[in-house]
Amino acid sequence: MSDLEQRLLNDYQRDFPLIARPFDRIADDLGSDTQTVLNELASLFEHGKVSRVGPVFKPNKLGVSTLAAMSIPPAQLDVVADQVNGFTEVNHNYEREHRFNLWFVAVSADQQQLAMALSAIENATGYAVMSLPLVKEYHIDLGFKLGGEKYQKSKPALNQQTEGHDFDPLQDGPLVAAIQAGLPLVERPYLTIAEQLGLAEQDVIQKISDLQDAGIIRRLGVIVRHHELGYRANAMVVWDIPDDQVDERGKQLSAQDDVTLCYQRPRKPDWPYNLFSMIHGKNRDEVVNYIERMAENLGLDNTPYDILFSLKRFKQRGAKYFDKERAAAS
Repeated sequence: MSDLEQRLLNDYQRDFPLIARPFDRIADDLGSDTQTVLNELASLFEHGKVSRVGPVFKPNKLGVSTLAAMSIPPAQLDVVADQVNGFTEVNHNYEREHRFNLWFVAVSADQQQLAMALSAIENATGYAVMSLPLVKEYHIDLGFKLGGEKYQKSKPALNQQTEGHDFDPLQDGPLVAAIQAGLPLVERPYLTIAEQLGLAEQDVIQKISDLQDAGIIRRLGVIVRHHELGYRANAMVVWDIPDDQVDERGKQLSAQDDVTLCYQRPRKPDWPYNLFSMIHGKNRDEVVNYIERMAENLGLDNTPYDILFSLKRFKQRGAKYFDKERAAAS
């Protein structure tokens, strides 16, 4: 990668400027010019290295979500995955190494709509869905250090209650619908959004700032696609932790440099694991070695755990919380 490309990917995954001309600020920081920065980001997007420049929302702050799994005969996996992909509620869908071999994330406006979507997936595919909704979040980041000194891993989200602005679907829904897929790559992106919504540019900037302060927007910046950047070994490590130790272990795992996700989810009759962590690496051996060292260092090597490597990515996009037309009508 060129120095400009690497710094754009590494340095601006969070703390994206909330000013009228954010790309001017970035260009100044990088010793470049605004049009070159915009062209470079457009090229990164075109080549799949960046999914968007925009927000990552805190789970269950402005909608509801769940991680779901299905056990599909291998010969039927591609067909079923394609059926699951057809549901707009599904934003991530992966094959993983396990008896439960199809894993997807579903997001909806409320619990009723989510339950209806999962039921519809079961009816369409003919296979049961195991839903594992979030119980407690310890760390959700999915940022990647790609070189340089500016990148910082976000702090683990140990406080579940955030003071300040409460999400109002009528007031905030149209803005979320406008930015959930990313900011426009233009010199004044907030002005473009403001014109779409009939607002002033500064009002859009302030509303985004309020959503950040409230923890509804987890981070705002360049959202990279890890597979295209060489992080091809994606492992979901699931742990069977005694219930009275989950908080302690969740905090410990969250503090590890290479853990990008950590959260508690419910056990099920045929699923004994209650703590989930995600590890990304350049290759399988690197990830396995890291997990083994981490387990030993944290005294978890005798704790039952399983490693579910992803084998095939069927779908990956940002969550769609609000439909633009529906939000505008409301």
